[in-house]
Amino acid sequence: MLGALGALGALSAVLAAGWRARGALRVEVDGPSMLPELAPGDRLLVARTRRLCAGDLVVVRDPDEPPRLLVKRVVATGGSGVEVAGDNPGASRDSRHFGPVAPALVLGRPWYRYAPAAARGLLARRPR
Repeated sequence: MLGALGALGALSAVLAAGWRARGALRVEVDGPSMLPELAPGDRLLVARTRRLCAGDLVVVRDPDEPPRLLVKRVVATGGSGVEVAGDNPGASRDSRHFGPVAPALVLGRPWYRYAPAAARGLLARRPR
């Protein structure tokens, strides 16, 4: 059994190294704005894409503080940008506060939670 666990750990390390080599983004959720879907401390792999649909999770640069990254859900897409909202509106700073996010500030779509181990797995697209 230990051998199988060791092999799984090695495979995880190889996959993580492969993603880093391809320039994949890894982010950690900080704060309660995406509860109950995502919790503070969840660590996510993000696919770099700008093709988004309503209901997708998305990582964007904060329009007011560009070094800060935000994980939100797409409400709508359009010519003026991407409208985003937190799943926990009372604890979320989102498009209600700063308006649509310019497409250049969209970094990608989280697709896999790799930590904590108990919550590891693919992140499903959820219609809004």
